[in-house]
This record gives sequence, structure tokens and C-alpha cells, in this order.
Amino acid sequence: MEIIKNVVEYYDELYPVTNEQKEFYGELASNYPNPVKFLRVGCGTGNFEHQLAKNGADVTGIEEYPELIHSANLRRRTQLMSIHYFQMSALDMTHFLGKGFYNIISSLDNRIVHMHDETLIRKFFFDSRRMLGENGTLVVSLYNYNLFNEENPNLPIRESIRTKLTSKISRQDDETWFLNQDVETGNGKIMQVYKNEKIYPLTPEKIERFAKESGYTKIDFYSSFDKAPFTGAEEKLVAVIK
Repeated sequence: MEIIKNVVEYYDELYPVTNEQKEFYGELASNYPNPVKFLRVGCGTGNFEHQLAKNGADVTGIEEYPELIHSANLRRRTQLMSIHYFQMSALDMTHFLGKGFYNIISSLDNRIVHMHDETLIRKFFFDSRRMLGENGTLVVSLYNYNLFNEENPNLPIRESIRTKLTSKISRQDDETWFLNQDVETGNGKIMQVYKNEKIYPLTPEKIERFAKESGYTKIDFYSSFDKAPFTGAEEKLVAVIK
């Protein structure tokens, strides 16, 4: 069960767009003709997509939670920007969005694990490959789940001046994993965001296997958007898949 409305007010603070992220995507976009066509799967409140569109990109964001997509649409104050938000699951994107159309597809901020089982995540890799144009790029950022398990269940804390987001994973006997997540406000109030939300702890090894199965041929792993090396000991990873 999820109670996303409890985190909407703080979403941009907890998932900020960093200068490193902007530079990373600026460099990546330079490989394609303008306007670069972006698709973000799980776009949240659309903060990053709004900035891409201001720079002249053709941007699409999809999000399954109505509270988040409503917040994203509030950013669209002008029709001059080429930006579109849709309430849509990743499972449905090939039915409604253009195949072979996008230059860059992204799933960021650990959202990919919410696809919650191997079959659905493998489908995402296949679908994203079909939706990318020639020499297109898939970018995935998430936690390094080789480090998090029953002995180390607490995911890194996200926090800002006003709030703190704590996340913990747990496993049932059948190998099913769950996420519990709470947001704590500055006055000490704790509100639930996810309760026993089923997830799939996607590891670097599985990213590589699923990507190759889907027809991708090159995978680079970094520990951050500044392209610092990923050795396997870092808490986070960024996968650039072509």
C-alpha cells in the first residue's frame, strides 16, 4: 500500500536535480540532433523534465501516481514548451507512445525497483529498446542492492532542511521483497509513504543480463552522475545502456 500524497509537498527537496545531473544529461544530449527527445519513466513532479524542456528538448514524462502527475502538470505554464505528462504505467508505454522515437529514456531515483518482479523489469528493458531510436540511450539510477539485504535493510536516508525520508527493505520466505518508507517533517511528525510495497532489488549483474537479452550492446556503470567509477562498494549506481 502506498500513500504518495504524504510526500508530494517534499518531493522536489528529497529528489533534487543536481548540477552533476544537468551536466551529465547535457553531455549525453550532445550526441543527438535537436530537439533531443527524452522520455522519463516515473517522472514524479516533473522538476527535471521541466528544466530539460526549457532548454529546448522535446520531453515526455509518465507517472502512475495521480498526485505526482498533477503536480507535474502544474509546471506547464506555457504551451510554448514541448513537454507532455501522462498518467501511465511503464507496462502501457508501448501501447500509447511512439516506437523508435526517443533518443534518451530514463528511470531514475530507484523507481525501477517498483516494477516489483523480474518479468515486468525484463519487459521494461525490451520495451525501452523498442522505443529508442538509432543509437538511443537508456539511463537507470538506483541503489546498489548488492549492499542491502536482511542484514543491512536500511536504504540511504534522503533529507532536506524541512524533511527526512527513511526507507527499509524486508524479505518474505518466498524471496519476495518489500519496501517500507516514512517521511518525517521538521516538527517531528512521521507520515507513511509506502507500507509493504513489493519491490524487486535489481542488481548490477541483472541489469547487465536483462539489457543484453533486450538487444543492448554496451553498458557503463558509474557511482554518480559525475561519472565517478562504480567499483561495487558504492551505495548508488547509474547505468548507461546503449
